[in-house]
Amino acid sequence: MKIRHHIFAVAAAALLATGANAADIKVGVAGPFTGGSSSMGVSMRDGVRLATKEINAAGGINGNKIVLIERDDEAKNERGVQIAQELINNEKVVATLGYINTGVALASQRFYQDAKIPVLNNVATGSIITKQFPNAPENYVFRNAAADNIQAPMVAKEAVEKRGLKKVAILADSTNYGQLGREDLEKALKTYGVTPVATEKFNIGDVDMTSQLLKAKNAGADVVLTYAIGPELAQIANGMAKLGWKKPIIGSWTLSMASFIDTAGKNGDGATMPQTYIQSPSTTSKRKAFQDAYVKEFKPKNNNIASPVSAAQGYDSVYLLAAAIKQANSTEGPKILAALQDLKAPVDGVVITYNKPFSATDHEAIKAKDVVMGVVENGRVEFLNAEDATPKKK
Repeated sequence: MKIRHHIFAVAAAALLATGANAADIKVGVAGPFTGGSSSMGVSMRDGVRLATKEINAAGGINGNKIVLIERDDEAKNERGVQIAQELINNEKVVATLGYINTGVALASQRFYQDAKIPVLNNVATGSIITKQFPNAPENYVFRNAAADNIQAPMVAKEAVEKRGLKKVAILADSTNYGQLGREDLEKALKTYGVTPVATEKFNIGDVDMTSQLLKAKNAGADVVLTYAIGPELAQIANGMAKLGWKKPIIGSWTLSMASFIDTAGKNGDGATMPQTYIQSPSTTSKRKAFQDAYVKEFKPKNNNIASPVSAAQGYDSVYLLAAAIKQANSTEGPKILAALQDLKAPVDGVVITYNKPFSATDHEAIKAKDVVMGVVENGRVEFLNAEDATPKKK
């Protein structure tokens, strides 16, 4: 196995390694571990840690241990850029897992592209993420999360086709995530001949949505579609309750975040969103084993994973990368890329079983058929449709 030789510091994840040697496989982990996006970032990181612990306990990859080099990007584009350069130039990682925020991914992954080092986006969903470098001969950006061009049509279908709600208001935050998601939503609504009666935006950290909600209410909206993250989504739900305006909230997957559910309380009940993974006691043995191991290892509040989607996709991203390195029998970027694009054996993940998830022209592991609708009920996300509780093979 061809390994880069270098001197480096002990990894931050002490539970995975107390030291390192030249044969260790250094993998970057980048995400927001503090701030408003942290419930996603920490859940993703812990899912990555859990999978890494399992792989290392089973002998590693071709006999070599994975060492995680974790960095908090604080959901800031400029911090993400600094971290990407540090992980590539100083830490000499063979790949990086992560990116929660679409803006951070778009600002940072160009450095991996230039260095010919794979990056696996395991949470960020902006549709453009895997298509940022359309003219490059090889694309080093992969994803195992449901892109917004999968989620937005599901949100539109739920509102317009299934519920017959055609007076739509869109509330989206001002980040790349919110505004690119809004564009995907508008495109999806257009297929039904629906134009939003109100389109409002707000900033990260805003705590009063009265102005935006009054505009939606006065425009006669019968449903609120959202593209934002947990803390601000909770302000939408609580603001609607304050106005005594009861309308359905349907939005992107982030309505499943603990920072929405806990802060919105009963006002969040009924919120509906696409999900790749729902933490549920009635599930497959593979998923139950993952949930039990996660809860035992990280002891989340009330045994509820703060962001189950992020945790599960983080976990699966390690197994996808490990399968590629094992198949390539190398840690060289171009060889890992070639293996990812042609994985010979299925990878048994907790979101799905990945059977040839990537190709040279398609770096999206998750397809529309892999995504279900979830709904908030009494402080938990449940399956909107009971038949979705059994995951499908890919």
